[in-house]
Amino acid sequence: QVQLVESGGGSVQAGGSLTLSCAASGSINEINNMGWYRQTPGKQRELIASITSDGVSTAADSVKDRFTITRDNARNTMWMVMNDLEPDDTAVYNCFAWVRSSVDMRMAVYWGQGTQVTVST
Repeated sequence: QVQLVESGGGSVQAGGSLTLSCAASGSINEINNMGWYRQTPGKQRELIASITSDGVSTAADSVKDRFTITRDNARNTMWMVMNDLEPDDTAVYNCFAWVRSSVDMRMAVYWGQGTQVTVST
């Protein structure tokens, strides 16, 4: 079994910063791509950023100049630093990871529990 635990959400004023973290644990052989989606009621889920095991990252145009995604493979942990937050960034943020299980060596995607980010004016 693999678990992803997120932390770091909260409420900030516009222009502020938050750092989200996503830690994977359990029966892990390897972790490939990791990343973040966000979801706002009434809107389609949006892929915000992702990062490969080699550290190559991509980000949506809406956040690429403000959000930075990094990971530490030794700690099975990923972070996303969110700067200059805007009210439109308000959403539930979910991390995901493509993990190969050490039990059966099968690759599957796992999800964090979601963390709320609220940006006020």
